[in-house]
Amino acid sequence: MGLFSRLGNLWKGFLSIWISDIEVEHPEIAYENAINSMIGKYAKLKSATAAIIRRREELDDRFKKANADLAQTEAELNTAVETNQDDLAVVLIQKKNQITADLADLQTDMQTAHSDADSAKTSLLSVQTEIKKLQAERETMLAKMQSAQARINIQEQLDGLSVDDEVRALDNVRTHIKNTIAEANLGKELSDSSLDSRLAGLRGQVGDVQAKQELAAMKARKAAAQQQGQKTM
Repeated sequence: MGLFSRLGNLWKGFLSIWISDIEVEHPEIAYENAINSMIGKYAKLKSATAAIIRRREELDDRFKKANADLAQTEAELNTAVETNQDDLAVVLIQKKNQITADLADLQTDMQTAHSDADSAKTSLLSVQTEIKKLQAERETMLAKMQSAQARINIQEQLDGLSVDDEVRALDNVRTHIKNTIAEANLGKELSDSSLDSRLAGLRGQVGDVQAKQELAAMKARKAAAQQQGQKTM
């Protein structure tokens, strides 16, 4: 194999792969090409079938004409025999034999033509059915493909939807809230344990103690007054 032939084959290989890749990415193209190819095959087969049917009809016509010629020849032969026209009778016998032989051949050819026509029509109907099936399959498969692509797109969007930033931001907010609460609690704890706070608390206690002492003194004075009044009586 020459260099140019090898390069040609290599180019055809690359081209075939490239076309295959395109058809995979765009299945509607592959289906359209297949359907168009089947339609082209159907057109050629239809033309061939028409030729076969035309030949069958021609053979049918020739067979009918031969039968008519045979009937006419037999009638003429009978007349020649009855009228003692032996020379004509011999010719007519030869013609009758030839027509009979032709009829036998026509019978065989006609049977073959009928069989070929039936086979061609069956093939034509088969191709027609395949085209319809392929067209229906195209609609179904493309619809399934579109549905699958939609699901894949949704899944990719869900997979590509990152919530890490949002989660981290929420975690930061939570941490900040907790830190603020802890800081507030710490301020209160420090305030409660500070010297000023303790002194303020002590002042409050002093007031309570003094009030209680004053109350006790008042009660004592009242009791003493009551006892003094009882003695004077």
